[in-house]
Amino acid sequence: MSRTRIKICGIRDIDSAFAAVEAGADAIGFIFVRSSPRYIEPEAAAEIMASLPPLVSTVGVFMNMPIDGFSDIEEACPTTCTQLHGDENAELIAACSPVIKGVRFAPGSIGKDLARFDADDNVEAILIDGPSPGAGVPFQWADLTPHTDSVSKPIFIAGGLNPDNVADAIAELRPFAVDVSSGVERERGVKDHDLIRAFCHAVRRADAKVDDAGGGGRTPC
Repeated sequence: MSRTRIKICGIRDIDSAFAAVEAGADAIGFIFVRSSPRYIEPEAAAEIMASLPPLVSTVGVFMNMPIDGFSDIEEACPTTCTQLHGDENAELIAACSPVIKGVRFAPGSIGKDLARFDADDNVEAILIDGPSPGAGVPFQWADLTPHTDSVSKPIFIAGGLNPDNVADAIAELRPFAVDVSSGVERERGVKDHDLIRAFCHAVRRADAKVDDAGGGGRTPC
């Protein structure tokens, strides 16, 4: 059994980054989307990244950014992974490769979206978000279950996760990773360190319950 990986996204200060690491997060996310309340300047993100202990992954989150803008930010803050969270076409995905590709859950299109990005060699993982990314609203996880068996790439679940419901998402979907931002905030864009710890603890407890129950295999890394 492999454990569920944890990404704490929307990190904007060093104290929150260390709270996430100390709680057991595997990755922290920096949002490079200026319209987001969780936006961080690349230079500030680079300072945080330089202070992190070894083996902690960092993820740069972009949305519909031209390749020149992406390259400038990557030069200033070369994160471990790149997440594209917009309507990027195949050419832009290839230029930013390898990427974690974010998709919005919609019952009528999720099957086609998963098949498309599962077949794209430039996509290393697929993140499934709620219908309104960043709004903290979960989708119906049971509606996704019929579509995941045919996906070979790691699946991340996001959208409305918090310490109270993440165990249910893990039990239903057995994702490779869970991704949280607003669900561990005390106000919009401001992380709550107690909620970060509670979220990570809830994930570990959920994994232990699945192990005890003899749950099936997890999406491969």
